Amino acid sequence: MPEQIPDGVKYYRLSEIEAQNSFKSTWIIIHNKVYDVTKFLEEHPGGEEVLREQAGGNATESFEDVGHSTDAREMASSMVIGEVHPVSRETLVTTVKDESSWWTNLVIPALAAAIVTLMYRIFTVETD
Repeated sequence: MPEQIPDGVKYYRLSEIEAQNSFKSTWIIIHNKVYDVTKFLEEHPGGEEVLREQAGGNATESFEDVGHSTDAREMASSMVIGEVHPVSRETLVTTVKDESSWWTNLVIPALAAAIVTLMYRIFTVETD
């Protein structure tokens, strides 16, 4: 059950949000706000599968990466049903930080550069 404080904001814990991952109820988190996007699934310009992939979790990075318009942000504001509980925010921040690893940020680009360099040298070697 969501907690409600005197200013009227409803707070949801991550476990409550994660449970809303079905065809009957689809919630996502963007910037610590909880959105019920269930009725918007079929109208979403990117297709409902985009929202379903994020269902029950943090969609902040995906939302910002797409570069939504001002109109889209205003439309989204009408779907806010509450905020992530302050205790759950600590877990959410930790989870987001852990997703970015040295492997994907350093090793993979370096490996790709090495392969491209090797291929360039192989194909530009003069044959005798």
